[in-house]
Amino acid sequence: MNEQKTYRQPFNKHPGATELLLVRHGQSRAASLERPYDLVNGQGDPELSPEGVQQAEHLADRLVHQKIDALYVTYLKRTAETAAPLVRRTKLEPQVEADLREVHLGDWEGGLFGVKAAESDPVFLEMLNQGEWGVIPGGESTEALRSRIQAALKRISKGHPDQTVMIVSHGGVIGQILSLATGARPFAFRYLDNSSISRVILAGEEMRVRSVNDTSHIGHTFSSEAAPPT
Repeated sequence: MNEQKTYRQPFNKHPGATELLLVRHGQSRAASLERPYDLVNGQGDPELSPEGVQQAEHLADRLVHQKIDALYVTYLKRTAETAAPLVRRTKLEPQVEADLREVHLGDWEGGLFGVKAAESDPVFLEMLNQGEWGVIPGGESTEALRSRIQAALKRISKGHPDQTVMIVSHGGVIGQILSLATGARPFAFRYLDNSSISRVILAGEEMRVRSVNDTSHIGHTFSSEAAPPT
């Protein structure tokens, strides 16, 4: 008797699905009380650090031959600066998706969040414990953040069926997308590296995670350290 063999089929996207390349922006310049970030719409808007600029160049090297049909950034300049080297080398034109901007940190904007995190401020620790951004005085709630992220993803999915879309966004936002896709707790993916790539397949209301925090283009595969979301 011939032995019947079955093999697991490779993953294939559903017809009409959108592949998302979720890129966290490159490293921002360091936060300090002496030199706070400029604010745009009440949110800190730092430029990339020299290391962040180099990370953006490595990202472009990694993706310049990747099929990308559309590119989205936010109105916070660190995302546009991260995308800039790839834009210069391709025909991609960045589109701004405001609802994928970073979580609003309320009274801790301008770089104070990084200071509070470094000091292990009790409110910061309570924020982590609850998985709730809104614990920060004046901060945006996790529910509100998730609501606007879902609205943005719905628009992108509708506009780009059967396409690959690169989104340069922020650690807090990408972490929430991965949390929504996996059903994990809200802060499960809070520590994403600068210029990392995560891949998600978006098909209607369903999201499937294909990879998380890929940083091989900046010289390491695994990292136990990441900067706070800025």
